[in-house]
Amino acid sequence: MASNNKTNKMKKIGVLFGKERSFPSAFVERVNSKNIDGIMAEPVQIDKALQGVPSGYSVIIDRISQDVPFYRTWLKNAALTGTYVINNPFWWSADDKYFNNCLMTQIGIPVPKTAIIPSNQLPDDTSAESFSNLAYPLDWEAIFSEVGFPAYMKPFAGGGWKSVYRLENADEFFEKHKETGQLVMLLQEEIVFEEYYRCYCVGQKHVRIMPYEPRNPHHLRYQAGFTPSPEKLQEMTEIVLKINKALGYDLNTVELALRDGVPYAIDFCNPAPDADIASVGPENFEWIVETMANYTIELAQANNGERKIAWGGFVKDSA
Repeated sequence: MASNNKTNKMKKIGVLFGKERSFPSAFVERVNSKNIDGIMAEPVQIDKALQGVPSGYSVIIDRISQDVPFYRTWLKNAALTGTYVINNPFWWSADDKYFNNCLMTQIGIPVPKTAIIPSNQLPDDTSAESFSNLAYPLDWEAIFSEVGFPAYMKPFAGGGWKSVYRLENADEFFEKHKETGQLVMLLQEEIVFEEYYRCYCVGQKHVRIMPYEPRNPHHLRYQAGFTPSPEKLQEMTEIVLKINKALGYDLNTVELALRDGVPYAIDFCNPAPDADIASVGPENFEWIVETMANYTIELAQANNGERKIAWGGFVKDSA
């Protein structure tokens, strides 16, 4: 009976993931190796999903629900019934890269000039009449004048460098836009940078600035020779914290491109950021595993079963 009581009091930290392996297994092993009384970590196990029934986890790190709608709605129930979910599944469902850029213009973070472009093909179950309020053609001259060329075109939501185009002129834009089907796209100013950094942010308080070269092959992108001054490092740290406090993410990466010494936020909607040892490298991998282990233990210890959902300053200030 004593063993059962101890099991009932155990606070579990779960990782929800797909084909990813290196981070989930290292994270679980790291948490458990600390031998914290009343705390254990494991891959999330789901054998049923019933409304209003708690998940059994104090904390869950979500690494896959952006690709699995079943997991996303299951996590919403988990958050509703007392699990602290990283990241907030309600906000993650509502967020997108265009809104992110719009928000940055309101809080004083430099971002590339950006326009949102309707899909080239009509969405399913719509017709031309569904777009009665949309001018045709759009004012392309004004859009191109604002953004300029060269420019990048990419989906307004999602990631992984899928369907990303570098465009030299308007003719190339129209040619490539035909390839994007039903995707809603961003057209974004190219920032010709001197230095580039990808920055982990954990718990809206822990930041790791990583030199990053997006023009390299994927497995070599973290092998970059950029070395920020202490002053620039502090400036970028403050920007990363400001962005994540506004968005409310407990785990995110922010990409900063330095042009004429000014950090521009390029991509900062990454609630399941790359944490694979093969791409980020051993030192960055060690940092994210250790920092997430300590942070989630802290959250689990503080979780008394009451609902606690992380909302960003944008939402809280608007309430």
